[in-house]
Order: sequence, then structure tokens, then C-alpha cells
Amino acid sequence: MSSVTVTDLQFALRIVLAVIFIGAGITHFVPPVARTMRAMIPPRLRTTGVLRPGNLVILTGVCEIAGGLGLLYPPTIVTSGVCLIVFLAAVFPANAFAATYPDRFGLAAIPLVPRLVGQLVLMGLIAVAIV
Repeated sequence: MSSVTVTDLQFALRIVLAVIFIGAGITHFVPPVARTMRAMIPPRLRTTGVLRPGNLVILTGVCEIAGGLGLLYPPTIVTSGVCLIVFLAAVFPANAFAATYPDRFGLAAIPLVPRLVGQLVLMGLIAVAIV
């Protein structure tokens, strides 16, 4: 009989999620990827100054890395998980915008419904990992 507990599974899930978010965050600092991400920001959300697209890409990369690390540090697990769920909701408009232009964004232009389902599943996995 196995002695694996729900706590063990949550811990393993947090490690997997941390690797995913840290890895995704790092890609925000790879020039070709960052260029595509800047272009994915919908025109309505584009601005100059502090919140210009380049800074938003850096900010979202830092958020993903910090959130991933936070899933590994016990005092910040819940806060990090909640922040990552909010983060996924906040970046969805950029993903939706990219989905409407597959010729322009290539592999980043995941069709809207699969992208939405994927984001919701990821949000659910985070919730399971932090409770």
C-alpha cells in the first residue's frame, strides 16, 4: 500500500507549477520571445511611459518568476498561488489578442477556446496546490 498523501501530491504539483512559471518567466527576457510578447499586447492596452509594452513584458516575467519561487517557500505559498491566478486572468487579453492573429503570432496564437480552457485548468491546478 502506498503512503503518498494529498500533501505529498500538492507538494509535487507546486514543484511542477514552479518550474512552469519560472521557466515561462525567464522566456520574457529572451529577445525574440520578448519582441513577440510586446506585440501581443492589445492596442487598447498600449501606452507610453512606465506601462509601455516592453516594461509590461519585463513586469510579467518578474511576476511569473516570483510566483513560481513563492510556490516553493512555505510562508508565501497561498499568497503566491492567489497572485498567479490573478496574473493568469490579467494576461488573458494579450493571449486573446494573439489568438485573433495566427498569421502574425504563429505558435503563440493558440486558438481562443483552447487557450481559455488551458488557463482555467492552470488556475484550478494552482488552487488545488495551495489549499
